[in-house]
Amino acid sequence: MSTLKETLERYAEDFDLFETPDEKFEYIFDLGKKHTTLPEEEKNDTTFIEGCASPAWLVGECRDGRLILRGEGTSEMAKGMLTLLLDIFSDRDPDEILSFEPKELGRLGIVEHLSPVRQQSMEAFLNKVYDYARKCKEGRQ
Repeated sequence: MSTLKETLERYAEDFDLFETPDEKFEYIFDLGKKHTTLPEEEKNDTTFIEGCASPAWLVGECRDGRLILRGEGTSEMAKGMLTLLLDIFSDRDPDEILSFEPKELGRLGIVEHLSPVRQQSMEAFLNKVYDYARKCKEGRQ
């Protein structure tokens, strides 16, 4: 299994293949086609990602000391970004997540092309991920 940084690097290499922001967004939309959904009962106030541009939910479960993340977004962009970010952050040791510097996501070459609202959405997602990772590390999940 690859590390968080190795997974990020793999995506950075993929994004490097595209010359324009539009091509990179198309790649994100294609990732969204692999998007999963959550059961209705898991879409609630606790899992709702406050501050996202479109409704999105994130479920975090601690299993055998690893944080397992699942999520659902409603817009094409949210579906793609969630698929990308879940692949990067899910099934990790909480310490690996908590030691990750969010600005490293800039290596993807896409963050700077996101609208301010979408950048806020990504920040809201990351805040929820770090919250779940802290709870997992403390054994509260």
